[in-house]
Amino acid sequence: MRKILHADCDCFYAAVEMRDDPALRDIPLAIGGSRERRGVIATCNYPARTYGIHSAMPTARALKLCPDLTLMPGNFDKYRAVSRDIQAIFHELTPLVEPLSLDEAYLDVSAVEAFQGSATWMAQWLKQECMARTGITVSVGAAPSKFLAKIASDWEKPDGLTVIAPDRVDDFIARLPVNKLHGVGPATAARLDALGIATCTDLRQQPFEKLLDEFGKFGRRLFELSRGIDERPVRTERERKSISVETTFGQDLPDLDSAHQALLPLCERLTQRIDGHGQPPLSGIFVKVRFDDFSITTMESRGMAVTPESFAQLLEQAWARAHRPVRLLGVGARLVPEQARQQLPLPL
Repeated sequence: MRKILHADCDCFYAAVEMRDDPALRDIPLAIGGSRERRGVIATCNYPARTYGIHSAMPTARALKLCPDLTLMPGNFDKYRAVSRDIQAIFHELTPLVEPLSLDEAYLDVSAVEAFQGSATWMAQWLKQECMARTGITVSVGAAPSKFLAKIASDWEKPDGLTVIAPDRVDDFIARLPVNKLHGVGPATAARLDALGIATCTDLRQQPFEKLLDEFGKFGRRLFELSRGIDERPVRTERERKSISVETTFGQDLPDLDSAHQALLPLCERLTQRIDGHGQPPLSGIFVKVRFDDFSITTMESRGMAVTPESFAQLLEQAWARAHRPVRLLGVGARLVPEQARQQLPLPL
């Protein structure tokens, strides 16, 4: 039986600022871009969350909800330094650490003999050491799989510790709302709700073939997760899956012609970035568009070349989905997976 921890720093960027300036601790605080530059909130502390503010919210909206919000631009060099200190603590416990971002990671502690092999005691030690050495609170979940450990770390935030022991897994999952499952976003949750599926117990009652018909390949994942099946290992090296660039415009692009004009410099930046990665083999390209109502659409195609003409074709298809002013535009290329890359024939 595996023992997986998921460690997640509580409101990390804001937590670092509150640590360095205690006067910020009890007032609404957010880290993000300015309203004038059409910024968004990267994270906020818990006093700010009581006003309904959350990450990815437009700064202008956050300031309407809380006019007294203290907004800071963020010091990412400082955040990266604190993250390195926290990751070093993780590695003292186990070499099997999979960072997901600056503020969270999976740890496989199955073979750790310290703390009498107790994942609960390991989690307690992590929390204590991170607070003592960095001043940052960390919520930790412990479970036999990655997806359950991640759910557990969020269960009692902030400063939480939730353990899902092997003998509790089945009961825990049975009562779990389906929107807590990894990969279930608002759109999938709405489709599940329309089918009368609210919990994993409801999901378990659906025939496998029906889930495949309704959700394609993700139907298999739903079938497995509702039964606690998640064999994904903790990977110490994360494989890059794509290379992309994007920009948020100071003023919305009003029409397709103006979006086309903004596309060329993005294509040039993407080509430079691909060259900087040694021109790895590519499997396809994509265009990402965020409209003025903050809806997002992505259009991609396999086999198309990284050319302005190809991206222009995808942009037209993406634009046709909404016909709205464009707030953000991005272009990218999918990389051939490393395993498949190793099987490619050598050039003559």
